[in-house]
Amino acid sequence: MGSLSPLHLLVIGIVVLVLFGKGKVTSLMGEFGRGITAFKKGVSDGSAELEKDKEAAAAAARDVTPADKDKV
Repeated sequence: MGSLSPLHLLVIGIVVLVLFGKGKVTSLMGEFGRGITAFKKGVSDGSAELEKDKEAAAAAARDVTPADKDKV
């Protein structure tokens, strides 16, 4: 009644193959892989966009100290 042994996992894998067939399981794993790839691409694109925004904000920052002619 404890954890799953390798034998239990093998039996579960065989039952899944019998129920769904090799083609369905293969396509499901392919979709899973594409989902992970899309997630990683989205994370890297988001990070790149944040860096670009940070650099744009730093470039847009200006010196607000008064010039010599503005000093009293």
